[in-house]
Amino acid sequence: MTLKSTTDADDKDCWQTPVWLFDALDIEFGFWLDVAANKHNALCPQFFTDEANALERDWESHGAIWCNPPYSKILPWIEKAAEQSRKQHKAVVVLVPEDMSVGWFSKALDTVDEVRVITDGRVNFVHAGTGKEKKGNSKGSMLLIWRPFINPRRLITTVSKHTLEQIGREVRAA
Repeated sequence: MTLKSTTDADDKDCWQTPVWLFDALDIEFGFWLDVAANKHNALCPQFFTDEANALERDWESHGAIWCNPPYSKILPWIEKAAEQSRKQHKAVVVLVPEDMSVGWFSKALDTVDEVRVITDGRVNFVHAGTGKEKKGNSKGSMLLIWRPFINPRRLITTVSKHTLEQIGREVRAA
């Protein structure tokens, strides 16, 4: 049985990463640039909007680079992340649906250092219109991580959603 999304087409590519998830990862990576954002959902001090066209420009950054790309077209973001990690000498972390059966995942395996699968539950993304987390994500999530100074190891690791949520909420409360 295939699960179909019930999200309006206009909102499909505008979901924000939950702040607790971003905060937990920010401790590890130190993000400075969000390359797939808008003024309502950006999570970094610097961000690129659709108008800035992140796929057509360099991702110059003073820290790690965060990307929660439009899920309607992931492959160009995978290719750009690999290129820019090497070019900018920065870690790039891309949040994507956990689906290892698709072509973009095979392409990512050519260059990615780590695939980190989020276990123990699905991430509830923040709705563009309401600003609230919405349940009903039809797939799990994973992080594709490029590190610039090592040969890609293609590691597959896991992290519990509960652990990330606990860490992220503690950071926000501090």
